[in-house]
Order: sequence, then structure tokens, then C-alpha cells
Amino acid sequence: MVSSIANSLGFGSGVDIKQLVADLSAASREPKVARVVKLAQQNQAQISALAQARSDLEGFANSLSQMVSDGTLRSTPTVSDASILGATTRAGLHADSFSATVEVTQLARAQTVYSSIAASRTAPIGQGTMTLTVGGVARTITIGSANDSLTGLANAINASGAGVTASIVADEGGHRIILKGPTGEANAFTLTADPGADPGLDAFTYGSGGAMTLGQSAANAEFKIDGIAFSRASNIVDDVVPGMSLTLKKAAPGEPVDIGASRPLDMIKQTVGDFVAVYNQMKQSLMAASKMSGSTTALRELERELGNLMSMVLTSHPTINKLTDIGISSTRDGLLSLDAAKLEKAIEADAAAVEAIFNPRRDATHTAATDPGIAFALDAIHRKATATNGVIDRVSKSLEARTKTLTEQLERIEQREDVYRARLEKQFGGLDAKLAAFKATQSYLEQQVEIWNNQYRR
Repeated sequence: MVSSIANSLGFGSGVDIKQLVADLSAASREPKVARVVKLAQQNQAQISALAQARSDLEGFANSLSQMVSDGTLRSTPTVSDASILGATTRAGLHADSFSATVEVTQLARAQTVYSSIAASRTAPIGQGTMTLTVGGVARTITIGSANDSLTGLANAINASGAGVTASIVADEGGHRIILKGPTGEANAFTLTADPGADPGLDAFTYGSGGAMTLGQSAANAEFKIDGIAFSRASNIVDDVVPGMSLTLKKAAPGEPVDIGASRPLDMIKQTVGDFVAVYNQMKQSLMAASKMSGSTTALRELERELGNLMSMVLTSHPTINKLTDIGISSTRDGLLSLDAAKLEKAIEADAAAVEAIFNPRRDATHTAATDPGIAFALDAIHRKATATNGVIDRVSKSLEARTKTLTEQLERIEQREDVYRARLEKQFGGLDAKLAAFKATQSYLEQQVEIWNNQYRR
């Protein structure tokens, strides 16, 4: 009986206690660790999918906003003689199909005066107060012991906020001060010494018999657009041609300049196609993330908001104000498709309205509320999703918390399995000792049986 028990335990051939403990420990540990590792890998896949979705959304919103801000989708003006006139489109406005003839007869000028006598820039010039009057607004210029010099006078004028710039230039025998005001007739200026000022300041006065010399009088820009006369204080004119900023460069009476507008239709068409392609890429990233188990299902809220872009009114145009109006529609799987023929018809019907969806107007009646445009609407979705406690922020925090939980869970498993392995080693170590004792007893019994058998055979 004893021999049978020993053989069944492998005692006769020797039991490898160390290997037995290792095998039993592995059988207990590996399934538990494998389960947690699998969950951690799934969680990491969700984090990667979320990061890709966020990157695609940010890239889409930023690139579209950039195209709007840098004027890529704006109508651009054209001029027949750029040496006389320059024209640009202002952000938020459209040049449309404007055409006109402009004749620049006079440029706006700023009044300039200069001191008649050259002097040292650091020598005293006299102390007291002076009055600088620009466009009927008077400013007090004070010359005291600390700034009693030509340089001090120039600095005081520049610091007055009157809009007059004082400069000191070198001349034979010394320096002169030059004063220059803003352009336009209304910005003519005078500089007078106040009663009680030192007589030396009279050399730096202008107006009512002042000692300074007029270099150039102030004047308005004079120009005609299609025969209609205009006068402006600046050579940059923003308020005459809708959507355009004109820069008058040279007076050229009798030399009309033709201006017009060129709409980037090819770029608009390409942008519409690119919008569909990039939207689909972003949507697929979101779909991949939201289909995963766990908290990423909250991303379907973001998917719904993006889907709502198709029906959102993006401009105040009566008939062409949605993406569906320019040939963009949703497919069954939530992606977008483009009907190029419908886009072409919309452009033929009103190219400005199509442009406005991507480059919305901005004026008194066209605001972000009435005419958000697709870039503004997409950016609003992006900012909401990535803001604190937004959809992406919430999901990201949830996944990060799960990563921490799984890491802690794995650590606890390892700790418990270490305890279990130690218990096995103790138990099988005791069994090994008992088997050793059994073996000794077995040997003794076998010897006695052998002795008895030998005695019996005699």
C-alpha cells in the first residue's frame, strides 16, 4: 500500500516541487493577467482612436478657418494700372462682380513745417508752454529745465498724442525740427508760444505769422469713380467701393484706371470637394472611436452635431444658405457626397452666395449670428467638443481614469499571486518533508520484510 501511494505521487522517480509550484502559480495568474492586459489594450486602442478623431477635427476646423482668414476663398479685385491705384478685398466683405473706372486727381497730403534756422539739438531754446492745435483740438506742450532743447521739444510734441510727428534732421551748421501732421485738410495744425514763454520759443511757432516755414499744406485726396467726385482725408479709402479697400498711389488727372473683381471659382469648387473628403475622413475616425465599447460611445453626440451641419442655415441668402443647396448631402452611413452638377448650377445662379457659405459677409446686417459660414459653425463645434467638460474632454478623462484603474488592478493581481505562490511553496515544502519521512519509513519496512522473508525461507 505504501509503495502504491508513493508511486502515484511520483515519489519513486522524485517530485519536482519547484516546477509544480511554478505550474500551479502560472495556471492561477495567467488568465487573470491576460484578462486585464486585454482590457488595457482595448482601452489604449480607444485612447488612440480618440486622439486621431480629435486631431482630425482640429485640423479640419483650423485649415478651413485659415483659408477664410487668408483670403483664399475671397473675391479679389483687379486694377488696370497698379502704379496709380491699388485695391484689396477686406476680410468679411465681397468684391462681387464690381467694375468701375477711377481717376485720381489729387493725393491726400499731410501738413509739414520746419524750423527756419539751423541750431544745436541740445542747446537751450527757451522755456515755457506752447499750444499745438490739430483739427481744432488744442494740446499743451511744456518746455522746462529738463527738456530745454530742440530734442526736448520734439519729444514733448511726440508724447502729446496730437497726431503730429516731430523729427530732427541734420543741416549745414546744425539741426532743424520738422513737424508732420495727419493727412487731410481737417488735420492742418498750428503751434504757438503761450504768453509768458521765453522769446526763444517764437522760432518754433507756426500760424499767425510764426517763424517756422510751411513745407506742404494739408490736403484731401480727390478722385472720381465713374465720374462721381469724392474727397477723403486718407489715401486709403475703405468706404466707397463695397468690399474693396482702395489705395491711391499717384495723382494722375486724365488717366482713368479700370477696377473689377475676380472670384476664385475654381478654388471654391476645389474647396467644396476637399470639404467633403476631409469631413469623411474625420467622420470615419469618430465612427471608429464611438463604435468601441465603453465611454467612447459619448462621441456619438459629436457625430450628431457634425451631421446637423447639413441642415444648418449658414448665411442669410434666401435660397443658397445651406450645404445641401450647393450639392453636399449625407449618405446612409453618415458620410458626405457631392453632386457636382448641383454645385455648378448654384454657382451659375449666384456665385457670391456660394462664396458666402465659406467666406461669410461681415457688416451691419451680416453678423456671426445671421451668417456664421461653415468655418465659424465648424469651429464652434470643435471648441465645444474640446473645451473643459466637452465631449472629447469627458471621454479622454474617462479613458485616462480607466487606464489608472487597470494598472492598479494588475498590481493587485500580482500581489495576490505572489502571496498564493508563497503559500504553495510552503504547503508543498511541508509535503516534501512528509514524503521524505514516508520514504524513510518505507525503506525500514522493506528491510524488515526482506529479513522476515529470508528467515522464513530457511
